[in-house]
Amino acid sequence: MPNNPRVGHTLALALRRLEDMILISLLLIMITMAVLQIFLRNFFDSGIVWGDSLVRVLVLWIGLIGAMVASRTDNHISIDVISRYLPSRIKRVTGFLVHVFAAVVTALMAWFSLRFVRMEMADNLIAFANVPAWVCESIIPVAFGVISLRYTLFSIKFFVRYNPKKP
Repeated sequence: MPNNPRVGHTLALALRRLEDMILISLLLIMITMAVLQIFLRNFFDSGIVWGDSLVRVLVLWIGLIGAMVASRTDNHISIDVISRYLPSRIKRVTGFLVHVFAAVVTALMAWFSLRFVRMEMADNLIAFANVPAWVCESIIPVAFGVISLRYTLFSIKFFVRYNPKKP
């Protein structure tokens, strides 16, 4: 089977759209639930018992999926005051090191958050409305794993781009 770069591009585009759709859907659900809770409390002196818990979980999911979306184009928050004044060769080295560091840190976060989710599974805790706590927290290792994978790929791409070719 020939190596077709269009297949990879099509897959990447499909994954981007999926991330965007999930993010938008969760945001709409969160806004709807928050507005519904306000409406029910103000006009009917009631509300959905697990509504506030759901909104808190959705904030976690939206934040981490938003971080995944930001990582796909390397648009995370960065402080680049010093790098603006560095020579281009040193800037390339520091850029590579920053990508490697981000990949390693997020990989560690994915690993330890996976261990955390496994402990939550063992404890059988319920977050709200018979939804296990580990289900609500499962986005943590997934998001950090995806971010780590992306920064690993950025590191490889960065290294290949600036590494001089040997004959």
